[in-house]
Amino acid sequence: MSVVWTKNALNHLTDIYEYISRDSERYAKRMVDRSTARSKQIGSFPQLGQTVAEYDNPHVREVIEGPYRVIYRTQEARVVVLAVIHGARLLTPDVPNSDG
Repeated sequence: MSVVWTKNALNHLTDIYEYISRDSERYAKRMVDRSTARSKQIGSFPQLGQTVAEYDNPHVREVIEGPYRVIYRTQEARVVVLAVIHGARLLTPDVPNSDG
């Protein structure tokens, strides 16, 4: 399956990089690389993640990468990455309907 990142998810990834890079650019790059590698993995194995507890939708799933939740929606021929958020952060109700 192809993997598509929403603007929302890309903005999250940029924010994560900028936040972590204040202390370590090397670790920030590593975290972004790990998150993007994880998205490739879910492209190959879309059912790998668990359903997201906050949403009653079996197509909205998540995988954990470090302290972050990579939230995605499965569709017929693709996986859409909706958000990358810290595990301690609350999800907003609009995440499953994000652009993509």
